[in-house]
Amino acid sequence: MQPRRRLGPAGRGVAVSAAACVLLAACSGGTPEIEERDLDDADRAACEALVADLPDTLAGQERRDVEPDGALGAAWGDPAYVLSCGVPEPEDYEPTATCSVIEGVGWYVTDDQLSDLQEDATPIALTRTPYVELRVPTDYRTEGIDRALADLAPALEEHLREGLPCL
Repeated sequence: MQPRRRLGPAGRGVAVSAAACVLLAACSGGTPEIEERDLDDADRAACEALVADLPDTLAGQERRDVEPDGALGAAWGDPAYVLSCGVPEPEDYEPTATCSVIEGVGWYVTDDQLSDLQEDATPIALTRTPYVELRVPTDYRTEGIDRALADLAPALEEHLREGLPCL
């Protein structure tokens, strides 16, 4: 078993896959945009229930509007944490991938994001499906990321099915 990887120096680790800034607006302080996903009815219903039940604050940041209205995601703060539900499995995922489990949810992040704290991180909750990613701006990489992922865990566990295994 490999050791857990950590995203921040305060690190209680996080694991997730790569996903760049959803759109420039999400990075620049404009209204964050959530990419539309082609999901089957069951996954769409799970994502809708999840989004409706997400917290009003995430790691101390207030929830804010996203575009389009009714998107399968949410945002908090400025710069914004941006959650997207129904994202694809990471291309570089392998069954031996190392994840960090925070409050019962296994998060995966790419090696390049783990090593560069000056880059946004995009943890993906691989142990729940449909998959959810959280874009974490650089501003929150050293403080806030573990709290944000912990804040999301209850809703993810309630509304999403078991996903891929993580070590």
